[in-house]
Amino acid sequence: MEGALIGRLEAAVSRLEALSAGAHPSIAPRGLPDDASAQDPAILAFDDLVASALGRVSAAAGKIGAEVAEVTRLVEKAFLVGKDLLIRTKQTQKPTMESLAAFMGPLNETILEANALAEGTRSSHANHLKAAAGSLAALAWIGYTGKGCGMPLPMAQVEESWQMAEFYSNKVLVEYKNKDPDHVEWAKALKELYVPNLRDYIKRFYPLGPVWQPPGSATNKAPSAPSPPASLAISSASSSQPKSGMSAVFAEISSGKPVTQGLRKVTDDMKSKNRTGRTGVVTAEGKETRTAPSFGSTKGPAKLELQMGRKWVVEHQIGNKSLIIEECDTKQSVYAYGCKDSVLQVKGKVNNITIDKCTKVGVLFKGVVAAFEVVNCNSVEVQCEGSVPTISIDNTSGCQLYLSKESLDTSITTAKSSEINALIPDANSDGDWAEHSLPQQYIHAFKDGQFTTSPVSHSGA
Repeated sequence: MEGALIGRLEAAVSRLEALSAGAHPSIAPRGLPDDASAQDPAILAFDDLVASALGRVSAAAGKIGAEVAEVTRLVEKAFLVGKDLLIRTKQTQKPTMESLAAFMGPLNETILEANALAEGTRSSHANHLKAAAGSLAALAWIGYTGKGCGMPLPMAQVEESWQMAEFYSNKVLVEYKNKDPDHVEWAKALKELYVPNLRDYIKRFYPLGPVWQPPGSATNKAPSAPSPPASLAISSASSSQPKSGMSAVFAEISSGKPVTQGLRKVTDDMKSKNRTGRTGVVTAEGKETRTAPSFGSTKGPAKLELQMGRKWVVEHQIGNKSLIIEECDTKQSVYAYGCKDSVLQVKGKVNNITIDKCTKVGVLFKGVVAAFEVVNCNSVEVQCEGSVPTISIDNTSGCQLYLSKESLDTSITTAKSSEINALIPDANSDGDWAEHSLPQQYIHAFKDGQFTTSPVSHSGA
């Protein structure tokens, strides 16, 4: 067994090095004497990360084949480009805001390629594609240039980026838990590639970001930004103020548009305000009312806005998988209405959340103080990462509830609803979910002068 594992890892390394030599000649195979970085402990450890953690993902993808193998090759490519950028950081002075896009350009192109693959097909492996493509935003940590660059610290960048990818990864785990262990292995390996492996690697070598060459050194200067754009502040449809730094770059990546399109000049008041990293992010700063018209429906204008400082309104969002509410608190509520084929992430704890008349909508939230409500919906998926005292589901067809360990004490109330499943962490396995179907049929019997009601129980063969 050990010999077979070593053989698979060596094969993965060989394939990654071949990809490296073909797509990025500047990345020399590990150990060549002309590669001065080959003796850098951080680069050697990154090679080990690719060979072991990423090699495990590649091995599982090879067994699955099809688009899963294709998107995994793009993950391999992105990590090799990331290695190249890490090598260059020590040979390059810290880039300015104007030149950071040029420095991160090769990584941006690979992420755009993965996003195009995930969004451009109606594949039976759609959740695999979205999980892999979404996870690549974690590599943005390489562009961290310090406080005020518009990004969280590198470890936080990895953890926050994986949270959205995990939404789709969990779907793979649930779908294939009892069908195909190769898909389950792929989903688990993809998660462990980022958390804990990449996160722990950053904690060990780059907790405060990449090490750039000191100013005044005689080697490479920071790369020049492509002409004519002069900055990284990309205008967002969901905010009245431009985002800055790598947040702007990766918001543009999420939109699928060219990275250099629509760039504007960064002013001093923009550099440390909005820590938002994806399309659709709205903060509570500045004006309270902001809309996101790009995903509107014919029934009304698309909205993602804070009203009266107390209520976040998300309305008529169609096909927007990157809706994020970040600057929120326990005095505020969230109300989503008339949305379709979208994903909403609430990053802070709020008072309550209501999802009304929505179809094929996913909601990922930290926790609520009062209640989470689903009303008049179809095909909704909800994932709670913290605590939620009460969940109410009314007149809804199809609702998947992913509950964390902290939310197992929740009280779930259902009325006029069908196909309700609660999924909780499986205590007998690592990373799996245990699925529990909530009763939707009841038996009413008249006995001793009154009716008694009990749920219909089903026993599987």
